[in-house]
Amino acid sequence: MERPEIELLKRAEELLLRSEKTGRITATVFLTPAEQYAIEKQEKAAGRTPLFYGGAEGCERRLCFFVPEYPDEEPEYGDFIAALSVKVGFGEPGHRDYLGALMGLGIKREWIGDIRIKDGTATVFVLPSVLRHIKDSLVSVGRYGAKVEELPLSEIPPAEIKRKSVCFSVKSPRLDAVCAALFGVSRSTAASAIGEGLVSLNYSPCFKCDAPVKTGDTLSYRGKGKALIGDPGGRSRKDRLFVNAEIYE
Repeated sequence: MERPEIELLKRAEELLLRSEKTGRITATVFLTPAEQYAIEKQEKAAGRTPLFYGGAEGCERRLCFFVPEYPDEEPEYGDFIAALSVKVGFGEPGHRDYLGALMGLGIKREWIGDIRIKDGTATVFVLPSVLRHIKDSLVSVGRYGAKVEELPLSEIPPAEIKRKSVCFSVKSPRLDAVCAALFGVSRSTAASAIGEGLVSLNYSPCFKCDAPVKTGDTLSYRGKGKALIGDPGGRSRKDRLFVNAEIYE
């Protein structure tokens, strides 16, 4: 286990203990999918179910909440997450432009959640502690002037997630075989990509071609896409395993 992951899991355990001791809800900063997966694995091993939320349904970067068995309060996500609307007058800045503008204010990446862009307006999820600083200081995104307003979380719709269902067969649920079938490349090409660290299993690079892929796993191939593995669909007459999956569009 790498040092950053050890520190992440240690911090999560500290927040859990604080929650149980004080009877109050505690939460992490915004976590990447890989960090969420690491905490979820630790919590489930201890017989607990972690609670993740990023400000709206469908967020990729989310906080992990630790709720005591007998909380003194009901969960109020607005105490832990704030949302902003950032509008530009002209131009179409991208995700990198918005993120760069925010980090240029001295804001750390883990204090910023998802950034959703649509029709010249970005919806940005942040920690409440940096809300005022952003509202007072963010005047431009790249070369474009910007107007910032706070948004109630209740007014933000779920993210539009488009996935295409596919079904294919493999001799065995090895990473190289599933990767090749999912993304339309040869087995050797998939194996080379795995060796180069281009393929991630559950958000972490996996270098083992024979790593088993199972229901609920997320598989991504840099430059090719990302997919969620579904339930197996039985076996063919030639004893090949049918695999159901959803590819993110």
